[in-house]
Amino acid sequence: MVTGESVSPTVGPTRTEEDFLEHCKRTVMLHPNSSWRLIMDQLNTHGSESLVRWVVAMEELKLSADELGVKGKSGILKSLATRKEFLSSTDRRLRFVYVPKHSSWLNQVEIWFSVVVRRVLKRGEFTSLDALRQRLLDFIDYFNRTMAKPYRWTYTGQPLKI
Repeated sequence: MVTGESVSPTVGPTRTEEDFLEHCKRTVMLHPNSSWRLIMDQLNTHGSESLVRWVVAMEELKLSADELGVKGKSGILKSLATRKEFLSSTDRRLRFVYVPKHSSWLNQVEIWFSVVVRRVLKRGEFTSLDALRQRLLDFIDYFNRTMAKPYRWTYTGQPLKI
């Protein structure tokens, strides 16, 4: 069900492969038997070896060693492109959708960040990183309870006529 809520927020100082994998695990565990469509940009950690291995385990896929392959050499793990192709498969309940660079799909995320900047960060004073983190998490909780709704997508795909 589409709610417009921010689920499983991760507020941390780094964007490593391990951090992203943990974020995905926490998010999916909110509703472990549901189907998930995770919208991603082109960041390399969004198509990592560890993410592929986790999806294989979560989906209980029976892949041979040759099918899975070796990172940088063969199989699904060969390259970022082959890993993203695997993660994008439409026949599983965990599906990663990679938006094109400079995609207007990201506008919805930018709207969310704009709300956070205006409501939390602008003119905010924080005594520590922990205070900032807690304020962000408190705002997300407040937003989910009072303001969350799906953004209405109105772009038709047609170029502007000048």
